[in-house]
This record gives sequence, C-alpha cells and structure tokens, in this order.
Amino acid sequence: MATTKVSATILGAGEPSHTYDAIVIGSGISGGWAAKELCEQGLQTLVLERGGHIEHIEDYPTAHKEAWDLPLFGEMSAEFRAANPVLSRCYAVNQATAHHFVKDAEHPYQQRKPFDWIRGYQVGGKSLMWARWVQRWSDFDFESNARNGVGVDWPIRYQDLAPWYSYVEKFAGISGNRDGLPQIPDGEFLPPMEMNAVEKHFKQSIESQFPNRHLVMSRTANLSQPHKGRGPCMYRARCARGCPFTGYFSSNGVTLPAAAATGNLTMRPHSVVHSIIYDEQKQRATGVRVIDAETKAVTEYFARIIFVNASTLNTTLILKNSTSERFPNGLGNDSGVLGHYLMDHNYRARASAEVEGLEDRYYYGRRPTGTYLPRFRNIFDDKQDQYIGGFSYSVGAYRAQGNVDEGDAPLGAEFKHKMSEVGPWRINMTGMGEFLPRFDNKVTLSKDQTDAWGMPLLNMDCDYSDNEHHMTRDIRDSAAEMLEKAGYKNIQTVDSEQAPGLAIHEMGTARMGRDPKTSMLNGHNQLHAVPNVFVTDGACMTSSACQNPSLTYMALTARAAHYAVDQLNKRNL
Repeated sequence: MATTKVSATILGAGEPSHTYDAIVIGSGISGGWAAKELCEQGLQTLVLERGGHIEHIEDYPTAHKEAWDLPLFGEMSAEFRAANPVLSRCYAVNQATAHHFVKDAEHPYQQRKPFDWIRGYQVGGKSLMWARWVQRWSDFDFESNARNGVGVDWPIRYQDLAPWYSYVEKFAGISGNRDGLPQIPDGEFLPPMEMNAVEKHFKQSIESQFPNRHLVMSRTANLSQPHKGRGPCMYRARCARGCPFTGYFSSNGVTLPAAAATGNLTMRPHSVVHSIIYDEQKQRATGVRVIDAETKAVTEYFARIIFVNASTLNTTLILKNSTSERFPNGLGNDSGVLGHYLMDHNYRARASAEVEGLEDRYYYGRRPTGTYLPRFRNIFDDKQDQYIGGFSYSVGAYRAQGNVDEGDAPLGAEFKHKMSEVGPWRINMTGMGEFLPRFDNKVTLSKDQTDAWGMPLLNMDCDYSDNEHHMTRDIRDSAAEMLEKAGYKNIQTVDSEQAPGLAIHEMGTARMGRDPKTSMLNGHNQLHAVPNVFVTDGACMTSSACQNPSLTYMALTARAAHYAVDQLNKRNL
C-alpha cells in the first residue's frame, strides 16, 4: 500500500489554537448542513474544504453572460474534450460552468472498470451544480434490502427521518405538490412550478390508461416564491453557474451563511484532509491531519466530534487512509465492508417522441425542473420476474428551436425567419433505476500511486449486473409503451451504455446497518467502533432507491448533528 508520510506542526502550546468543538470535513450539501446545525447549537465548528473559496454572488463570473459572450457560444473546445474525456461526458459541463468541475488531469484516479467520477472541489462543492430534484424516500425504500434479501437492512425507517425531511424542506425551500403518493411521501412545499400543455396531456394519458402510474411536478429546491429573504427563481435555468438571486438551494447561498451568522464558524479552504487521528487510550478520534493544498504544509486540528462529509468516495478515501494499530484497515473498519457496496443510479435508458398539435401553446421562461413519474415496478400489485427494485422517470416536454422543415433551404432570409419561430413539440423521458448493493462493487487505495499531495489514488471497480441490464430494457419498453398510448410519433429509445458514475449519485462504501459485523455506521450515522465520528454524506447509504438522494443526505445530517450535540451535552461523547 502506498504510504503517505506526514508530520504535524502543532505541538504543545499550539494545540489550543487548533482546537474546536466540532470539525466538519467537506462543505458541500451535507457538510453545509452539518456546519449550520452544529454552529446554531453553539459549537465552535471548523469546516475543512479541499478546494478554494467561492464567495456567494461575487464569485459567479458567468452568471449573467449570454451565449454570445462565451467562447464557442458555450460549447467546450475539441482540445478541452480531448484533455478531459471523463468530465466531457457530464451533461452540465460547458463554457459557463466548467470552472466548477474538477479537470481529469488535476485529480487522477484508477479505473479497474470504467467509472466516470464527476467532482467539484470548492467551497460549496457540487451543491453549486446539482440537479435540485428532491423526492422523499419512503418505507418502500428503507425496507427494500430486507424485503429483497440484498445487502443489509437499514437501521432506520421512514418515520425516523420524516420530521427531519420536514425540517430541512422548510429551511431549504422546496417547490412541489402534495400528490398523496405513498412511494414519494408529501412534504413541506412552496407552490409548485407549472406543467406545460404537453406534460398535462401526457399526465392525463398515463393516469387514465395505467393503474398506479402518476406524472407529477418534481419536488425541486428552486424557489417558486420568495423564501427567507431569498429568491424567487428567475426561470433562467443557469443554476450550475451559481445563482445571484439565491433562487435555488446551495451551501454557499443558504446553509454556510446561516452557520457564519452564529459567529461559531471557521472556514478553512485549501485543506486536503489526510486522515483522522485516533487515540488508542481514549478509544476516540481526537482530530484530523490536514495538508495545505497550496503549500503542502501539514497541520493538525482537534475536536470532540468529527463529521465526515467529503462526498462519498473521498470520505471513504479518508477513512481508509486513517490507519492505526487498532484499525489497520481503515478507521472503524472492523467489519471489512469499508469501500464495498458502491452504488450509483442507472441512467442508461432514455426515450423521446414528437408530439403533434398544441401548436398554439407555449410556456413561461426556462423552468429549471421537470415532471417526475415515480416508481411503479415491484410495488403494490406489480411483480417483475426478471429483476428486483424499481425505477422512475424524469419527463420534460418542450418546443424545438426553429420551425424548419427538411425541404427548406439551409440559409437565406426565409431560413432566418423560420429560425425565429418556435418548432414542434417534443417530449423526453429518462429513467433512473435502482442500483443494487453488491460486495464486488468497490473502491480500494492504490498500492503504488499517489496524487500531488501524496494521497493514495482511489481505484474504482464497479459495474452493472444482470439486474440492472434487465431493468434497463424494461425502462425503454415501458417508456415507449406510454408514449405510444399517448399518440405521440417517431418514438425512439436508446441505451447509452454509459459507465457507472455518470449519474453523479455515487452512494455506499461506508454503509449504515444494525450489526457492527456487517456495517460501518449505526442508526445515527456514528461509526460503530468510534462513536465521535459521524458520516452523513452518500457513503452512509445502504441502498440506492430510485429517487435523487441529496434530500435524504440533508435530513440524515440534520438528524445526526442534533443527536451528536445531545450526546455531547450528556457527556456520552
């Protein structure tokens, strides 16, 4: 195994100035929530972020640029794509957003099997560029592993998390309907954004012809009205550039300012966490060892509790790199499951169609969300023989740009005129399939290669199974059937065959569970073996469900932070 020899500079009298009540590693969606909750409960909290600082509003250089203000009208150059083959496959990367994403060569990793690892290293992390779709999980999801006999059972159920879903929704600002569907429980919503004419037609078609299938507006972390001094959303669909109106939820615009307002927050960017320090006699973690990303100087910081929110795979890297005589295979890794059971979502299957009619209808602005068709497979009375688990769809209809027919001239005044008109309606469906937890899908530390800061590279070894392959076929076939029943034309379906990772929903590798022999974390996200260390980002996930996972990370984090402070007050930590 690669060994990274570091030595700390903090000794004796210097230690008090580097001591806090709590340390949070990472400032993305879950790290921001940990910082807010711990600071608001009176804890002096240090947040360590490996990337640079991003000041809300001031550091969004492309927020107001139009396409003609950007090189190549926003498209990435051939040189950029050649230098960044992994990053270039991400749908959100363009000239207006590329500065928020990690470039391939800057932070390399190893791939035993193809895995597209999309990252954002800056204050706020990927909360600046996330998709913002936030359906709650239900007991269908928290009971799925036990019901299907895969992985291990979650140590919590929906009722344990329901009040914390409400807690974070009220603060974050979530637009959506109360649809009354048990697979995506209702929450605390601002008014929903509106379906367009074709989406309303598709909803009526689905719900009249397919029992237990419903098309709803996605619950989304964009503000449909002003909320706690923020927003509303301006319907520009430029969220991934950073929003000067704070019209969507990000750590930079929402949780980190709340944490800073308490006076208890210390933010330290450019801090690559090398490892967590474990005291063999106290049987507790006492702090973290940090490499300055710019100077490579090594420092140690100390605290009574540590929240690890570095994003799924970097959290696991830190835990694996935190070795000691007590934990030779990584901090808290008595079970041997650290790094295993890696999951993503299966986004391979898509469908599209042309829609005739409704040409006198249009819509307002660039709505930053879409409609959502929740899971209908392997729940209620449905039982599939070829696979277990379920899938959902994101659905969106739009008017094509330009009203140009095949026989029209490709230039001239008539062509220019037709390009100024809106084109026919089209509709797209993208499946989001459940990805089963399997021991063989894993990340390990490179034995012989390190990055520029001396940290061992991560080696990805993850692939789909027959279960995901069978589900992919059903996602395509079911989409085509619904589009055909709606009367739409020229239906096309595709399997992108994209590698795991590109959904940017990596989960697992330090899972929660009831038994310390088969899991890393208990029902409050504590390491079973090191109770003053909490993991509340995607690494903690025990299954993947088929809803976007970020809202669940937020709720788990708020719940764990309040539990940690309660335990501190009771002197149990």
